[in-house]
Amino acid sequence: MYRDGRRSEAPEDFSEALAEARATGDAFLWVGMHEPSEAEFDHVRREFGLHPLAVEDALTAHQRPKLEVYDDSLFVVLKPVRYDDDRDTVTTGELMVFMGDSFVVTVRHGEESPLAAVRRRLEHEPDVLRHGPTAVLYAVSDAVVDEYIEVAAELQADLEELEAEVFAPNTPDSRNTASRIYAFKRQVLEFRRATSPLLQPMDRLAFGNVPFVHEHARPFFRDVADHLTKANEYIEGLDRLLSDALSAHLAQMGVRQNDDMRKISAWAAMAAVPTMLAGIYGMNFDHMPELTWTWGYPAVVALMVGVCLGLHRLFKRRGWL
Repeated sequence: MYRDGRRSEAPEDFSEALAEARATGDAFLWVGMHEPSEAEFDHVRREFGLHPLAVEDALTAHQRPKLEVYDDSLFVVLKPVRYDDDRDTVTTGELMVFMGDSFVVTVRHGEESPLAAVRRRLEHEPDVLRHGPTAVLYAVSDAVVDEYIEVAAELQADLEELEAEVFAPNTPDSRNTASRIYAFKRQVLEFRRATSPLLQPMDRLAFGNVPFVHEHARPFFRDVADHLTKANEYIEGLDRLLSDALSAHLAQMGVRQNDDMRKISAWAAMAAVPTMLAGIYGMNFDHMPELTWTWGYPAVVALMVGVCLGLHRLFKRRGWL
């Protein structure tokens, strides 16, 4: 329980604690749960009068970010994100927030959650906590969105390394580069699934008339919405750059294949001339020119060498070799 922005002792029974918070008018309850079972959450549902549909979403998880308004509470779904730089993977959790007139219930799924840090920070800012449950919803949303920007910056750094590999003059394994780009795009897509659907709920909190949200909190949610827009712009930029990097990589592979084909064709052309001459003089005819000439053999060999050297110089000048 928080009274006048400061943490205080509360009755163990939820009904008594909620009645006491409503009676004082300047207090509210914050109940935090991590992957609760159905039996554990059923007690919370009955005491706080949470809507069954929202409770089902909180228990089953795997929800899109959203905002739903019920008669006695507000239900918000957020998806915290964490980036593992060692494995180059984006992992998402789920964070559900039930908010009423004098209570906040947070339900976490996964380890990607900033709630411990948020609670400590809020407890050192009693002026913010005095605004009640709205302050908690704002602080949680702000922490999640700020984490989006940090993850986007980490992805940007890794993308720059990938771009350097794509445009390196001698890439040892081009197939591995293509698979890395594709895997990177999958991570960006996973990131976008967490950020894009949250735009509409944040806009409603920032500009709409949402029950249980204090009207003076709208500027703070506008700030969160602005940061969220920035994060989505980062993600869109990453996706475009990845698509361009993949196109550039495929174009480079085509150019390299063309170079290889030109080299093969050049060497084949140089090999064709001596093969042709040797084939002519290898035919078994009695009357052929230069067969009885003393200098016939060296002349033919010199002709082969001369033609090959001429072709080699020609192909070298045109960049085929």
